[in-house]
Amino acid sequence: MTLLDQPAGAPMGSVWPPDAHGPRRDPAPLLPDPEPLRVLGTQAADKLDAELLRELYRRLVLGRRYNQQATTLTKQGRLAVYPASTGQEACQIAAAMALRETDWLFPSYRDTLAVVSRGVRPVEALTLLRGNAHHGWDPKAHRVAPLSTPLATQAPHAVGLAHAARLRGDDVVALALVGDGGTSEGDFHEALNFAGVLNAPVVFLVQNNGYAISVPLAKQSAAPTLAHKAVGYGISGRLVDGNDAAAMHSVLTEAVEHARSGRGPVLVEAVTYRLEAHTNADDATRYRTPEEVAAWQARDPLAMLETHLREAGLIDDAEVAAAAEAAEELAGEMRAEFHAEPELDPLSLFTHVYAEPTPQLREQAALLAAELAAEADAR
Repeated sequence: MTLLDQPAGAPMGSVWPPDAHGPRRDPAPLLPDPEPLRVLGTQAADKLDAELLRELYRRLVLGRRYNQQATTLTKQGRLAVYPASTGQEACQIAAAMALRETDWLFPSYRDTLAVVSRGVRPVEALTLLRGNAHHGWDPKAHRVAPLSTPLATQAPHAVGLAHAARLRGDDVVALALVGDGGTSEGDFHEALNFAGVLNAPVVFLVQNNGYAISVPLAKQSAAPTLAHKAVGYGISGRLVDGNDAAAMHSVLTEAVEHARSGRGPVLVEAVTYRLEAHTNADDATRYRTPEEVAAWQARDPLAMLETHLREAGLIDDAEVAAAAEAAEELAGEMRAEFHAEPELDPLSLFTHVYAEPTPQLREQAALLAAELAAEADAR
């Protein structure tokens, strides 16, 4: 007998548990598949739209070059810090492609590639990591929230926006990007709980790259998978190969439409790997072996997709060269934009903090303005 079984001596015909507890739900439909979903290398790949696969490839090539150039800019001192998403590009590109223009993306600090894939210029997407300002683009114009450096704090925001949009009758889905480390934060669990209770049109994409900086997943969670955490909050869980661009696009597209149709939120766990260190300030050799990295390099999402396209006769050398040329153009634009010194206004620190500045904020702004004026007069 369980705690929810009718107790001995209960009146005949009485309802147990009481109505307030709600009906029991069958967890089976919410559980993820036993193994991560794969498409490339299976018969399902033959049914995919060829142009979709080529577009995924072009974007992966751009994404890889974007990561390389941003890393170089960091080494040159033009970025203060850069958390590369090399090896995770399929997750971020698929996330951007699965959304409509009217939907919203809620990124973490590692997700600038997803931000750029939504149409934000790289120089704007990297403003925070450059150290110039808290934020670099208009969120409403791109339907992309600011980068979140505190882990998982963007997840409740995504739920709130999605719920508010539904109350207003707007056809909007919010997609929140979270790392495996973020799933150990309270904000993540609060977001899932609210999403489930409110039946909010939101998708949570957990990019499980194996480490929260240097802490391996095994020391974070004893769950069978991170996707299994969904069932505890009454929402659907999906498990997918995060390095399989086709599988990522398929699962996220389904998840977004599932949420949009009112069938509830979805938690997607993408099993992937960051090939680079946590950031340029990290020494990854202290907690992972060269053999481990080499094993994941053999499952490089870009190489996997290119191999499939070539074997299927869907791409040739000319198309590969064209994709590489477009990527070099992007890298050149990034170098040119970051070579120019930005014109910074220190007083912008006080802009967009509160809709109505507090007395303390006005006082601080006045003090800074006086200091800047004094410095100008002393020159």
